[in-house]
Amino acid sequence: MADSPEAEHFQSILSWKDIARFLRYPKVVFDRLVGGEGKGNWWWPMLVLSLTLLVRVIVSGVLRARLAAMGQPALPPDWEWWTPEMQENYWQALQVTQGPAFLYVIPSVTGLIGLWLRWLIVAGLLHLASTLLGGRGSMRSTSDLTAWALLPFAVRDLLQIGYMLLTQHTIVSPGLSGFVSADATGGALFLAQFLKHLDLFLVWHLALLVCGLQRVDSLPGGRAWLTVLLIALLVLFVQAGLAMLSARLSTMMIFRP
Repeated sequence: MADSPEAEHFQSILSWKDIARFLRYPKVVFDRLVGGEGKGNWWWPMLVLSLTLLVRVIVSGVLRARLAAMGQPALPPDWEWWTPEMQENYWQALQVTQGPAFLYVIPSVTGLIGLWLRWLIVAGLLHLASTLLGGRGSMRSTSDLTAWALLPFAVRDLLQIGYMLLTQHTIVSPGLSGFVSADATGGALFLAQFLKHLDLFLVWHLALLVCGLQRVDSLPGGRAWLTVLLIALLVLFVQAGLAMLSARLSTMMIFRP
């Protein structure tokens, strides 16, 4: 007896059970996205990514609070020339930045906003570029494949969580940012923020996007790589610029009250 349309519709919807399968056999999951009109195929990967991000922020915040309570924070180079009022303002600002809002709430909110905005922006750019280059996928299918292709970053979060729990220390220089001095400014600061996102998990993510465009949008391999690399560079430059601006603002707030 042939499967009913309702059964085919149900099979097109992926669930959390497919996450482990996707990390091992991504082509199988991408093939199930082809022509699937079921809603919610993006929900489980985005939920997993959000949960791992929140756990990583909580673990990092606990370790930062513990390290701040155990040691003396570094003072600005011209600390001895500050007036008593400026020094008092500095200590007050430093205490605020070590509170729950700065350790947990703000990183969680900004991290989740960045994650979901990245998903939407990358999916929109991929669909636009793929359509211009001859792709035949829909915006829904591109959104689904982009969400699933982000799962390598959940694996990275889990590895970072394990590292922080084992070493009892936060991660200072993620990615390739360790090749740039920690007190870099100007162009070097931008380079450090750019290199912070370069690692094997980014390469894994880009390869999954290419695989998804080939199988879901029927885009040739060369065009798929060109599309993914151009969009990845654009996103990385924007992320580095925003991170550099945020670092400068935080430095002004803390060290120059």
